[in-house]
Amino acid sequence: MNGFFKSSIGRKVAMALSAFFLMFFLLQHLAINLLSVISPDLFNEVSHFMGTNPLIQFALQPVLIFGVVFHFIMGFILELKNKKANGVSYAQNNGAANSSWVSRNMIWSGVAILAFIVLHFIDFWFPEINTKFIKGDWSGTMAGVEGYRYYEELVHKFVNPVRVGAYVVAFVFLALHLMHGFTSAFQSMGGTAGRKKTLQAIGKAYSIFVPVGFVFVALYHFFNH
Repeated sequence: MNGFFKSSIGRKVAMALSAFFLMFFLLQHLAINLLSVISPDLFNEVSHFMGTNPLIQFALQPVLIFGVVFHFIMGFILELKNKKANGVSYAQNNGAANSSWVSRNMIWSGVAILAFIVLHFIDFWFPEINTKFIKGDWSGTMAGVEGYRYYEELVHKFVNPVRVGAYVVAFVFLALHLMHGFTSAFQSMGGTAGRKKTLQAIGKAYSIFVPVGFVFVALYHFFNH
């Protein structure tokens, strides 16, 4: 296994697998967030199930966190290896001759997304951990709120225009990151042979639909709170 991660192909395959996992998670996360627009009650019910189910909390959630950390660490490692192999940085290399701006700046869009994830953790994940694991409150309720608290907490986060602006900018970077990352993941797994244009079209649609969906949710609650 150690030899696998030391090889260039092994690192790219590992990066691709983590990318597939995270792209699937984004779809699932977006589907749940869209419920907050369609039906607040259903959003509360699904959020409570996800937030209190032992399998999700104690098995899938650690895997998700590992996947996020692993993907970013592997991305930085690949970036350093690429720079070392080229002998110069991307900014100095004439990469524009045979690659897109997005592909040459994946590291920077990745850094922007990482900054957003930190903000997202501060907004949602850390308070959840504090409520459930520190305070020991798994009821999903909150004083002054009828029913479950999740919808109320979500709406409250999108009152501040600065935070909403940060979310919008972050999802623009996510779109740019996915524009290259989607097809690149399939290419690393050898899945683009004979279907590269099709995968590029699917990747472009995914790269637009998912970020726009998250932005829509944020703006909807901002203008309707």
